[in-house]
Amino acid sequence: MTDLVERTVLTAQPRTRLNATSEGPDGPRRDVRGMTSRQRFELVGGAAAALALASLLFGWFAPLSGAIGWVTVAFLAFLGLYVLLVSLDADSQEATDRLATALFASAGVLLFGALVFIVVYTLGRGAEVLIHPNFFTQTMEFSGPLDPLTVGGISHAIVGTLIQISIALAMAIPLGIGTAVFLNEVGGRFARFVRTVSDAMTALPSIVAGLFVYAAIIQGITHERSGFAAGIAITVMMLPIIIRSADVVLRLVPKNLREASYALGTSRWRTVWHVVLPTARSGLVTSVILGTARGIGETSPVLLTSGITAAMNTNPLTGPMISLPLQVFDFVRSPEPTMVARGFGTAAVLLVLVLTLFMIARALGGRAPGDLSTRQRRATTAASLRDEQRFTARVPGATASPSKARRAQAPASSRPQPTRGAA
Repeated sequence: MTDLVERTVLTAQPRTRLNATSEGPDGPRRDVRGMTSRQRFELVGGAAAALALASLLFGWFAPLSGAIGWVTVAFLAFLGLYVLLVSLDADSQEATDRLATALFASAGVLLFGALVFIVVYTLGRGAEVLIHPNFFTQTMEFSGPLDPLTVGGISHAIVGTLIQISIALAMAIPLGIGTAVFLNEVGGRFARFVRTVSDAMTALPSIVAGLFVYAAIIQGITHERSGFAAGIAITVMMLPIIIRSADVVLRLVPKNLREASYALGTSRWRTVWHVVLPTARSGLVTSVILGTARGIGETSPVLLTSGITAAMNTNPLTGPMISLPLQVFDFVRSPEPTMVARGFGTAAVLLVLVLTLFMIARALGGRAPGDLSTRQRRATTAASLRDEQRFTARVPGATASPSKARRAQAPASSRPQPTRGAA
């Protein structure tokens, strides 16, 4: 009786109907990113007037001088004149919006310009050293401050940097990401304490980390400076950055993904390993990049823990092992022009090394969740075909046909609908 009542109610209910949409044109599409001719005139006019006003003030009307002062006055004048031109035919809200846009764009241009200046200046000053192949293949063991650039190199510093950062990454990645997983997936009072400590460690001076490792490892255990001690000091500087950034990334993983995994009967740690971490892979790689950038450029903790040497040392457990930042410090403190040039060349190599590590990390973890590579797509297709053959073998007389797969992939509106009220 209950089934009959439910069928009657379903039969009596009208189908959902969509409102008819007008087939006329919707009008021209608005370009929210472009600029009108009026806006271009206000931008160019404000910039030209600001340059002219700054030139008059510094050249004729005011006792002002200096390139930095001229740029500052010109920028402030541009902001004022630009807002004045915008307010002539717009309200205060639009004028405020345009002013904020100009400020943000100027900040982006300033930061990008500073980055370009640092890279170009470093490469320009170190170009006279980088053209010599011996700079990458030799050490400074048999070279002095008065030797020409065709003698000596930094191969020992390159090897030392790679060894030290490898030791630091081997310790910082599992500890940092594991701590972030603990903070997000376990929680509790102790998790709040750990988060507070990690946030406080982000402001830890690098010299304090070097002193801690020097007192705890060198004076207490090894009694000599080594690359391993430097790797531990770099790990202390990298851990807070990785923990904090990975914690933020894991918080962004949608909770419905975890709930769907739990609904399928999966345990917590299998959910973390197969759902949470793959979803946040790109963000976790970015957190590792930030920590690596922090650790690879440290000088003061390495100075206290690794020592300075001019010879090649590939054993991180014994003997001093110099790194690229420390080699730059050792070169530029010399008054000789050739040593200063070697310092800029070493800084250029450090920039290239950081850029190479960044590109490798983005290639390994830059793909978005669900975006499969060509090899992964082929493997997924082969697994689907095997599943289809296995399911077909369970039904006697059934054969796998491509038409079934095409019908399964067809939209729901194109499939035949069952008659309402049918048994």
